[in-house]
Amino acid sequence: MLTIKDLAVKFPSRFGDFTAIADVDMTIAPGEIHGLVGESGAGKSTVGAAVIGLLQSPGFIANGELSLGDTDLRDLTEAEAHAIRGDRISMIFQDPQTSLNPLMTIEDQLIETIQAHSDVSHAAAHKRAVDLLEEIGIKDAAQRIKAYPHQFSGGMRQRVVIALAICTDPELIIADEPTTALDVAVQSQVLDLIRRLAKDRKIAFMLITHDIGVIAQIADRVTVMRKGRVMETGETAQVLGAPTHPYTQALMDSVPPLDRRIDRFRVPDDEPIAGAKGPTDNAAEKWLLEGQRHDLTGLTLQNLTVRFAGPRTSLFRKPDPYVALDNVNLEVKPGSIMGLVGESGSGKSTLAKAITGLVTPTGGQMMLGDAELPYGKARDRHHPSRQLIQMVFQDPYSSLNSRHRIGDILSEPLWFYGFVKDADERAKLAAAMLTLVGMQPDALEKYPHQFSGGQRQRIAVARALLARPRFLICDEPTSALDVSIQAEILNLLKDLQSVFGLTILFISHNLAVVRQMADETAVLRNGTIQEVGETEQLYAAPTAAYTKSLLDLTPVMPKAWQSTS
Repeated sequence: MLTIKDLAVKFPSRFGDFTAIADVDMTIAPGEIHGLVGESGAGKSTVGAAVIGLLQSPGFIANGELSLGDTDLRDLTEAEAHAIRGDRISMIFQDPQTSLNPLMTIEDQLIETIQAHSDVSHAAAHKRAVDLLEEIGIKDAAQRIKAYPHQFSGGMRQRVVIALAICTDPELIIADEPTTALDVAVQSQVLDLIRRLAKDRKIAFMLITHDIGVIAQIADRVTVMRKGRVMETGETAQVLGAPTHPYTQALMDSVPPLDRRIDRFRVPDDEPIAGAKGPTDNAAEKWLLEGQRHDLTGLTLQNLTVRFAGPRTSLFRKPDPYVALDNVNLEVKPGSIMGLVGESGSGKSTLAKAITGLVTPTGGQMMLGDAELPYGKARDRHHPSRQLIQMVFQDPYSSLNSRHRIGDILSEPLWFYGFVKDADERAKLAAAMLTLVGMQPDALEKYPHQFSGGQRQRIAVARALLARPRFLICDEPTSALDVSIQAEILNLLKDLQSVFGLTILFISHNLAVVRQMADETAVLRNGTIQEVGETEQLYAAPTAAYTKSLLDLTPVMPKAWQSTS
């Protein structure tokens, strides 16, 4: 179906041509799911963009062969390439919210796409659109097709994107991180759908992902890339089960196991932060330890309830409230890591926002140590909890001001909380903090877009630490990162927690990651706590049926493929 040989893509600049990928060979057969894995910047998405003809300007294909069946994709005019794109080759992007037009109904978007590639009437296109929604598992498709994208959940939106991709009966679909932002329950549904489409329709899939568990579960063959080149390719069982290249072996060692807890993730050239090995001269570490309180700080939630206004169904009736959190009771012990898991819409992020004052509860009590936390706006900018509670968000790019240099971003907490008055001293401390989180001090003069996802997340951690927090909330801090970078960030958080005695609420839909990080784990569903317990005991013998279902749905590698380290 797809043949790639000696493919090279370059991006010209004033300093010369940058080679994004080189000497890439790959074949994908009809009905085959071919996994493409590697760390950030490996060139995975560049391969997909080259195939579908969406290379970002001024990038260009410098060398190689690229063919779909008997069609030479490099020998097409712009009009011919446009005709193939969306017709014979479709693409599923990572974020369905940005892939769908928020001002158009699902019906209009599907009909527009169908009629753009087929000479059919509006009625016939409508019928096909409804049939597609039913095929991909959306109930009451004839009614739901009238909805707008924001009226669907994340998993349902991703199903709609898949319907848009298959509505023209393509031969090849490029799926770029299609399940990264989804919880395990919705991820399982989407993967089942992809598997069924490959089997029933004989659609070839190029599945670009950093989730090795997903590749192990669904891919027929896999290609491993690093720094724009292919490291290893072959049958999934061979590449993941018995990797021959050192990089593939290191990648497999970085995958968190679900069935056991390990002390530390193995990554190339990994070392604990200085403080994990004893006293050092690191200025940032000394500064953090000087501000450390003698007593560790925990968090207690009692009957915490959050309600939002529901949709209005009548002009004469008040809308029913939507209960996001319902009488949640939770204790995060001082100096510990509490894991919080649950599917999309369970209330995980709402709970985090209530703790930080970004959402106003409708009832209950929150205690940070011995001090009660005021609700929402009652907690002004200068309330002590604003400094003591810090948050590391899922997407470090959107949480860092793109117009500010890293030095300004890191110095802001120091002057806002009055820790350091002298600008030069703030710059020195910011540089020391960068060193502490494993980055070079010269990053201070750069902007967020000049760093990889893992580096930006390290910067976000550094910014949070410069507020001298006692309670750190990590909301999906590694879900957008590949496994090797994820391992580095998780090792970093473990080291920081060990050295500085931080209390951490670690929110994630990745149950394997939570097992490695959390001392205790709470399971949330529909705004209520299903169970709370010591992590190892909860994973070994869950008492709630919902917890067991989450564990059963989590993609895992066969034990024979897993590292024993």
